[in-house]
Amino acid sequence: MAIQITEEDDCKVVVVRISGKVQKEDYAKFVPEVDRLVQRHGKLRMLMEMRDFHGWTAGALWEDTKFAFHHFRSIERLAIIGEKKWQRGMASFCRPFTAAEVRYFERSQEQEAHDWLQQELTRA
Repeated sequence: MAIQITEEDDCKVVVVRISGKVQKEDYAKFVPEVDRLVQRHGKLRMLMEMRDFHGWTAGALWEDTKFAFHHFRSIERLAIIGEKKWQRGMASFCRPFTAAEVRYFERSQEQEAHDWLQQELTRA
């Protein structure tokens, strides 16, 4: 499976590890797990870690779009850790599809990403 989910800090942070090329079928396991976590804990803070990530198939991209629409307000903070320049751009691309605060971190900033997820949210 190209997507793996783990919970950290008593589900204060949900870690999503993505590798390879994401297929439509990966969402059949991913989406129900996120739904379960949202039902159990309310809004989530998510760390999306991409290693050796090669994008989505067309079907998976559609599933990702539906996921973003359905979970627009379910994620309050999203940290993206990537390894390629286009993955940094993905953080900017995600912003219109979520109410979450979104930040991109380089692989060397992994601890900073965890720390940022743990901080209190700033209210504007």
